[in-house]
Formats: sequence, C-alpha cells, structure tokens
Amino acid sequence: MSEKHYISQPGFQTLSDELQHLLTVERPRVVNNVAAAAAEGDRSENAEYIYGKKRLREIDRRVRFLTLRLDVLEVVPQPKGTDRVRLLSWVEVEDGDGESQVFRVVGADETDAKARWISWRSPVGRALLGKAVDDEFTVNTPGGQTAYVVIEIYSQDPS
Repeated sequence: MSEKHYISQPGFQTLSDELQHLLTVERPRVVNNVAAAAAEGDRSENAEYIYGKKRLREIDRRVRFLTLRLDVLEVVPQPKGTDRVRLLSWVEVEDGDGESQVFRVVGADETDAKARWISWRSPVGRALLGKAVDDEFTVNTPGGQTAYVVIEIYSQDPS
C-alpha cells in the first residue's frame, strides 16, 4: 500500500513552476555555459566547465525528484468548514502555560517552521487532525509531554 502525499493547489503549482523553470530556463542556460567553457580547451583546469557540469548534475537530480514527486502528490482542496481540523486548516492551540500558537497543518512538501506550517505526519500534526474546538490532546516532544487545547480553527490565515 502506497503512502499518501498531500499538497495544496498553490504548493503543487509552486513545484510545477520550479520544474518548468529548471527545464526551460536554468538547464539550457547552464548547458550553454558548459559548452562555451568546453570550447576554451583544457577542461581539467577549467573552473567554469567543472562548476557547470556539477550544476548540471544538481539540476538533473532536482528535475528527476520533482518529476517523480509531482506524479504521486494528491492535491487537497482548501477546507471549507471549521468544525474539525483537517489538512490545510489553520489551528490556534494553547498549552498548559496559557501560551497560544497558530499552526497550519500541511503536507510534507510544504512544511515551513518559520511560518508554523507543520506536516500532518508530525506528532503535533497527527494529534491535531480531527480535533474540534475545546478538544484537549497531549503530544510527546523531545522536551517531554506537552498538553494542548484547541482554541480556534480557521479555514484561512487568521493574521
């Protein structure tokens, strides 16, 4: 049974745009640079040639990854309801010390710690899915167990 790989429509578009940019802009530019550097002669001490070949390998690796990844991603629509936490929901939680935080539950390809976008596979993300306002839950973290209560569920960024 294959794992599910969820993503939002904007996240999917971002990865698709990156793939197209690599294929139509970046790779052709680097290929031209490598060809020009190769025409200069001795390739063994030609830094532009060596760097260009390395950059081509990096681009080709990323193209392979994106091509395979886009094939298995499942686009999830933005949730309309705020009765339960779903993928792509924004959730305000409060810990036992009264400190509140807002998280967005996203697919693994969209996580962003600074923006507090957490993967649905993370301990907090898994614990949040399906919760309603006023539900309490506990999460095992590296610092020990942390108890939270769901304060609010949003379908869009609350800020």
